[in-house]
This record gives sequence, C-alpha cells and structure tokens, in this order.
Amino acid sequence: MNLKILLPYKVFAEVKDVDNIVAETSEGSFGFLPQRLDCVAVLVPGIFAYKTDKMHYVAVSEGLLVKAGLEVLVSVRNAVGGVELGKLADTVKNEFKHVDENEEKVRQMASKLESGFLSRLKKFQHL
Repeated sequence: MNLKILLPYKVFAEVKDVDNIVAETSEGSFGFLPQRLDCVAVLVPGIFAYKTDKMHYVAVSEGLLVKAGLEVLVSVRNAVGGVELGKLADTVKNEFKHVDENEEKVRQMASKLESGFLSRLKKFQHL
C-alpha cells in the first residue's frame, strides 16, 4: 500500500510499500491490509502504526483515514513521529488530549459570542 499522512500545513509522511496499518478509531483499533475493501474511518488521538520492513509508530490527533485501492490517505491535525513508543503514548495523553480541551473552551466562547450577537441584532431589529 502507499501511505500518505497529511497535516493542515504540510505532508508529514509519504511511504510506499506498506504491508499493514493499525489505526485507532472511536470504535476501537482497526487493521488495514492491501486486500481490505475501500473504506473511511474517523481517527481519534492515539498511536498510528504501519509496517514496512519494520514497525513505525506515529502519535496522531483526531482525523480521517481513507483507503481506496492501494492508496491510504490519513489527514490529521497534528502528528509526532521518530521517537520511542513510550514517549509517543505520553505525547498523545499530554498534548493531543490537552488540545481537545482548549478547543472545547474556544467553541464555548464562540457560542457565547454568537448568542450575544444574535440577541443584540434582535434588539436592533425591534427599534
């Protein structure tokens, strides 16, 4: 298989001749082999693994995996690789889960701003 891991601002990795892939989804871990039917999977923050001549591990944040034929495209917000497996697990726990908490706070603030804007607009329309 041919694997491409994309971040919003660059291509993180492009790997050819991948034997298998293991990814974490909201439904659990799934393995992907070349013969698997085409599919789309929603990824959760976790360890993404793929095998070429040896196993490779990448910590990924939430994203999407698309398998079409022998092409596998993974699009995530953030990825960290090239370090030992134990450190990747810590990265997932500390950085990616923390980002999710910050995003939730931003969403809540945006919601408050929107509701305040709409209420002021409604008052303005009644004048």
